[in-house]
Amino acid sequence: MKSQLRALVSQGIDALVAAGILPADTAAPDFVIERPKERAHGDFSSNAAMLLAKAARSNPRALAQQLVEALPKNDAVARVEIAGPGFINFHLAPEAWQQVVRDVHARGADYGRNTGHAGQMVGVEYVSANPTGPLHVGHGRAAAIGDSIARVLAANGWKVIREFYYNDAGVQIENLARSVQARAQGLKPGDAEWPADAYNGDYIADVAQSYLRGDSVEIEGNVVTGKNDAGDLDAIRKFAVAALRREQNADLDAYGVGFDNYFLESSLYADGKVEETVQRLAAAGHTYEEGGALWLRTTDFGDDKDRVMRKSDGTYTYFLPDVAYHLGKWQRGWLRAVTELGADHHGSLMRVKAGLQALDLGIPKGYPDYVLHQMVTVMRGGEEVKLSKRAGSYLTLRDLIEEVGKDAVRWFLVARKPDSQLTFDIDLARSQSNDNPVYYVQYAHARVCSLLRQAGEKGFVVDIASGLANLQAVGDDASRELMRELSRFPEVVEQAGIDLEPHAIAQYLRELATAFHTAYHAQPVLVQAEAERNARLALCTATAQVLKNGLDLLGMTAPETM
Repeated sequence: MKSQLRALVSQGIDALVAAGILPADTAAPDFVIERPKERAHGDFSSNAAMLLAKAARSNPRALAQQLVEALPKNDAVARVEIAGPGFINFHLAPEAWQQVVRDVHARGADYGRNTGHAGQMVGVEYVSANPTGPLHVGHGRAAAIGDSIARVLAANGWKVIREFYYNDAGVQIENLARSVQARAQGLKPGDAEWPADAYNGDYIADVAQSYLRGDSVEIEGNVVTGKNDAGDLDAIRKFAVAALRREQNADLDAYGVGFDNYFLESSLYADGKVEETVQRLAAAGHTYEEGGALWLRTTDFGDDKDRVMRKSDGTYTYFLPDVAYHLGKWQRGWLRAVTELGADHHGSLMRVKAGLQALDLGIPKGYPDYVLHQMVTVMRGGEEVKLSKRAGSYLTLRDLIEEVGKDAVRWFLVARKPDSQLTFDIDLARSQSNDNPVYYVQYAHARVCSLLRQAGEKGFVVDIASGLANLQAVGDDASRELMRELSRFPEVVEQAGIDLEPHAIAQYLRELATAFHTAYHAQPVLVQAEAERNARLALCTATAQVLKNGLDLLGMTAPETM
């Protein structure tokens, strides 16, 4: 509808130019077609006249009147009014809202999707956990947000590549190997010989026992086999990383999250990409040596101070591999890249972007787009839940999934803006009440399915085609409001893709569910009058389709019974 109204206003502007009311060289302004906050102000509003008033040397309200008179006639528009300093408010005809219901049925699972970025490649990196233990709830929030962003971008036509970046090099991996080795040697947390920086969870003992048994772990086509040798630290390291990568993959599979690529940090060193990046930066003239270290002049690109790339001992600082990794994304054709991270990574973002700019390769200044999420606090019975018996020091994602279910976990972890602190209330997530937003939204879909079953039980023939042809039989206010909500979905999907904010989908679904439940209670659906009954069922099934489409963008199911 927005597109249609924009076309009408553009045609009106052309008519004013042709009539000499606007100068012949008038450039079409970037006017908006938006939904007013107050319903009394119409269904849509435009500021076009106010933007054109200066060029026309006219009072904005007077120009708005001329523009309204120049608008082509359209059956979708019932009336047009002028308000305030010159806003043009459109009131749509009932037929316009009825057409939305027909559009939903015609497009089905594709309703809400668009081809605005057809064929353009975007890479979305998320979770990217160190393979040092089971995934925790923070990783779960990253997974829910990142996976939903990928789904929303795909709905906007992008060719999406989903990637998991494994930090399989560095101190943490060494600590993991020594922790498993200590367990394999019969040590346990609290022993005098237990490593100071070891991982203490029970899962370390599980990995050690598996290694000593000679178990085999297959990960992405590679098989790693343990052996009864607690002294072979290199073998332990390889086995532990493989075992925990497999476990994390199993956690994500239970969560409904998958990836196209798994990228290993270690490959950046093995393939010489880190050193190649250093050479490129030096060749571009943005490095210098001082105190035996190699520095990058990141202050040239907005950083508050220059950064060391290679320390005096020859080792690299942690941000350099990140620059090499994101350079690789650009070289792989990712013209847009989205990286979802915890807010604790905020300090490194500027230097990575500065490093990419310093390469002088034409990488866009804002590359990559970062989405940062805040911490999650999990509550049960009014008290914070912090520990997992298996992980020891944190609550695992698998614990939460097993307690409240995948859909509830995904909803609660994605439904708030990523940069907001989040409290996950287990008791609320498990409750079957309207206070639980997951239950409230999914129940709306299940209620439509129940109506269809009841219609069959009553001997009614459900004729959706007849219902779509007789939507004028559904004229009550609550049903019209439900149609308006259905019309918003494509706009919400498009904006969520622009803003990288999938929580907007969750918010919309709650509002759509509210409109449906209100309409359901306002007027009976399974009435005796055949034309009205089928029309109401057509509206209900359109609602179920949009609910399902929206839930799918959040990686959730649309149950038929609850």
